[in-house]
Amino acid sequence: MPTFPDSLPAISDIMNRIEGRTVLVTGATAGIGEACGRRFAREGARVLLVGRRTERLDALATELADTDAAEVHTFAVDVRDRGAVEALRDDVAARDLLPDVLVNNAGKALGLELLHEGDPDDWDEMIDTNVKGLLYFTRAFVPAMVERDFGHVVNIGSTAGRWSYPKGAVYAGTKFSVKAITEGLNMDLVGTKVRVSSVDPGLVETEFSEVRFHGDRARARTVYQGYEPLRAEDVADAVHYVVNAPPHVDVFNLTLLPTAQRHSMVVHREESGS
Repeated sequence: MPTFPDSLPAISDIMNRIEGRTVLVTGATAGIGEACGRRFAREGARVLLVGRRTERLDALATELADTDAAEVHTFAVDVRDRGAVEALRDDVAARDLLPDVLVNNAGKALGLELLHEGDPDDWDEMIDTNVKGLLYFTRAFVPAMVERDFGHVVNIGSTAGRWSYPKGAVYAGTKFSVKAITEGLNMDLVGTKVRVSSVDPGLVETEFSEVRFHGDRARARTVYQGYEPLRAEDVADAVHYVVNAPPHVDVFNLTLLPTAQRHSMVVHREESGS
């Protein structure tokens, strides 16, 4: 019979290749982005938090400064604004804060309708955020990584970029785009030491569904009933693993699901009250 250790190594016993690195996280005011900011700060990285909600950025920065021996900087930037992204690049370059790691996390789903009945305004916002925002940040910050011949881009994708689903065609389309962009960027960087990865989660309980349903919290809660979904911290753990891999290792794609989920359309839910 195989034998197993009584316990796994503590995180502190695993080599920390992140300490002292500069990590930029977009969409850092909530959910996966916030969890990534916390995780990298805990590992001793210099963290650049990017988001639209200044109050949340400031609160998170204050909390991290009080609890972690990390350097934290905040930037109120809308990823959809190309000029603002370029100005951010110039700002951080002037302050010697160009990132070693770029986590393209900012993204959203809006609406859940049949494609032919969908809201084009929702489509525009998803495409501008999920696709164009990711492209703007990649274009802004990867050239410096290439020049230094060192860096890592982590795109937060989704299982929706693997499997589309009814009433989710446009959101899935944006995440299929992220998959294609990740693959293309990875090939374009061959011959450099700049790594490219995607982390693609399934059902994660964050503000995601509340945003999708335009603030309808009651409807959002039904998405996560009857099973244990992923938490933002679970995804942050996966991002940490990918970034902390040895320099000769590129974890190109990591897909994670809650155990109850086996496909976008296959989720085991316990009966209410069981």
